[in-house]
Amino acid sequence: MNAASARGPWRPTRRRVTEALRAALAPLAVSALALGGLTAWTVAGQAGSPPRITVTSGRVFLPYGDTTPTAAFFDLANLGGADDRLVAVTSPAADGTPSLSRHRATGAGTAAKAEVDAATVPAGGTLVMSAHGVDVTLRARAGWRVGDRVPFTLRFRHSGAIDAVAVVVRPGGRTP
Repeated sequence: MNAASARGPWRPTRRRVTEALRAALAPLAVSALALGGLTAWTVAGQAGSPPRITVTSGRVFLPYGDTTPTAAFFDLANLGGADDRLVAVTSPAADGTPSLSRHRATGAGTAAKAEVDAATVPAGGTLVMSAHGVDVTLRARAGWRVGDRVPFTLRFRHSGAIDAVAVVVRPGGRTP
């Protein structure tokens, strides 16, 4: 006969029961909080909702003089429940392949341009391209005039390819 069986059957004490309940309370609280958050997300219609990208306000700057480098800008909205990333831009009306770039102030009134691999369009949010942020840099073909329409294809990681048109405007201009 061992020592445990000599003492009789095991009985929980108040202290042991209290400790066991405390140990179980934290995981239960976290689970309830997570379930509440997922329920709210589902009720809001966002659960499992893929990105839905819309492209508006396409504009491309008229190059100055005999130069060909210019920039194009689009307003991107994501009506879906998941982020998406703009990963490439092409245009049959450009010389060469357009690229995504970001302009940043470097201090003392100067700025620098750097190519970027992608630009995020947040779930339920927008990405408004501008000369002071993300844009599409490209080389214009000869003969562009204000009002011309330039076709582009914007490629997104999840949404695939979306065709868009940018109107040629003078720098600082917006599409009508």
